[in-house]
Amino acid sequence: MRTLVLNAGYEPLAIVSFKRAIVLVMNEKATVIEHIDGEPVWGTRQAYDRPAVIILTRYVRVPGGRHIPVTRRGVLRRDSHRCGYCGKAASTIDHIQPRSRGGGDSWENLVACCLRCNNVKGDRTPQEMGWELQFAPRPPRGAQWTVRGTDRTDPRWEPYLELAA
Repeated sequence: MRTLVLNAGYEPLAIVSFKRAIVLVMNEKATVIEHIDGEPVWGTRQAYDRPAVIILTRYVRVPGGRHIPVTRRGVLRRDSHRCGYCGKAASTIDHIQPRSRGGGDSWENLVACCLRCNNVKGDRTPQEMGWELQFAPRPPRGAQWTVRGTDRTDPRWEPYLELAA
């Protein structure tokens, strides 16, 4: 069971285990704002609601320029596992501008790609192949990218993640 942690401005900060969340609540560093019905956590003196979403009692600022690292998994997720060239199911990633020609590992230069298109394209650019990208690759944005683990969300988190987006 995991818990979404918000700061006082209702911005998502992290996803923690329910044990970590209950410790924050017991030490009065956080308050439960969404809980799981019928599953209390029993302490020595009282029962606590099992937290689904907690809010910290002290304000914690979310840095504005959070850097989202470029990963193979992230590129595939951003592109919904669809090839940027033909639209079929993708299992690899491709450098639009090949690394051998100075292309780097950036969100703008990487695209999800099916094995066939990746092998056919090889060490060439899409322009040399006469291909067009289905979309312009951009860095991902939103709370689901800045807070690790939100790709597997709890329905109770949705209003808070939408607020942050």
